[in-house]
Amino acid sequence: MFTIGDFARHGRVSARMLRHYDAIGLLRPERTDPFTGYRYYAAVQLARLNRIIALKDLGFTLDQVGRILEEKVSTEELRTMLVVRQAELEAAMAAAAATLGQVEARLRSLESEGRMTTDDVTVKSLPAVRVAELTAIAESYAPEDIGPVIGPLYQELFRRVESSGIAPSGPGIAYYEDAPEGDGSLVVHAGVTVSAAPRVGLDFAIVDLPAVERAATIVHRGAMQSVMPTAQKLARWIDAGGHRSAGYAREVSLECPPDLDQWVTELQEPLR
Repeated sequence: MFTIGDFARHGRVSARMLRHYDAIGLLRPERTDPFTGYRYYAAVQLARLNRIIALKDLGFTLDQVGRILEEKVSTEELRTMLVVRQAELEAAMAAAAATLGQVEARLRSLESEGRMTTDDVTVKSLPAVRVAELTAIAESYAPEDIGPVIGPLYQELFRRVESSGIAPSGPGIAYYEDAPEGDGSLVVHAGVTVSAAPRVGLDFAIVDLPAVERAATIVHRGAMQSVMPTAQKLARWIDAGGHRSAGYAREVSLECPPDLDQWVTELQEPLR
């Protein structure tokens, strides 16, 4: 038998919490001394304590935890519930990390206002290029809407291209156009340079992107979710020079190592 202090230590909880669980009938001591009122717990009660804590972590109230325990939830059922909750938390953490990256990018844009040079912008012509591509719709041009669409799109594109026996002959090229609905959504084109001719039976498109006579280009280093300061530097250069944009910038992947922060991408915005 363990005193309440020893049991709390072994269960990694507070004695105050154990007293509360006793008060509401969720976890009674194995024995309570009738003269001193001291509580004593058995080692086998750690299993019930573990279930209580696990169910609390799943988001259940203590009242709900009590009802669930009375229904004799099996270890396997509880494990399944925890696995689902783990996946939900991991997804929430990934979403929070993406949001944090976007906030940091906005902060960098704000901090660089008034002192951002445009020396890195180059005007050049872009040759016509052939790409294999898949398309999907994104709700807007914001990084938080583009990222969840274009990432899976590229994974599927590379899988299909490899299965077809066609080898990429150059970098990935992503480009965008307004969706026909006119509601602010975009058609996202995830493409990779190929030299193969279009043929029947492919489960992706092969298209020729036309040459661009003049494009303002700039190199972005880092994950695309942090592209905002670079994209806005390009926008300031276009405006300061009296130029006019002719559409969304293409994104040409120059280097794509596993570490997203080491990516190198060239933004190519066509000019009128």
